[in-house]
Amino acid sequence: MIPWLSSSTISRLRDQLRLRGQRPSVVLPENVTPDLAETLRLLDEYGPLCDAMYMMMSADGQVTNNEREVLTGALRNLSGDTLRTVHIEAMLEAAAKKTAEDGREKRMHDIIETLQEDTTRGEVAFVLAAAIAFADNAIADQENEVLNQFAEGLGIDEERANELLDSVEEDLRAMGG
Repeated sequence: MIPWLSSSTISRLRDQLRLRGQRPSVVLPENVTPDLAETLRLLDEYGPLCDAMYMMMSADGQVTNNEREVLTGALRNLSGDTLRTVHIEAMLEAAAKKTAEDGREKRMHDIIETLQEDTTRGEVAFVLAAAIAFADNAIADQENEVLNQFAEGLGIDEERANELLDSVEEDLRAMGG
């Protein structure tokens, strides 16, 4: 895992998410076990963030181990280590399947629509997508396109996008990356 992401950026993002309050309750069918209820809550809370990172990971047509490590580390840190590997793998698999079924354009639209409801979550998703793009030390044109789509769709203007990206790059430099 990339240390700058887990220690600095993710802590700040996690704090922002906590400050904005808890997500609304998830309505569950009858006879749901406590384990299943917790899994559904985790999917509701972190699924859209995983989806956004998956869109970035797959933008250039190849998903690298570095990108997977950043995604896993980000989700574990954001969730306070509540998300287990099995949850993360299930979310990644679901993101890949949904993208294959719906196509990238529709999937991006749906993810953005979900994240538009909450400015903080939208900015967190944008920063996490940027972190995935930085994972292999080079941002491909397709990755830059995805970042631009997220920024535009989430109403993040150029100035704010640059502030968020500068924050990620500053953390990277501070850690010697």
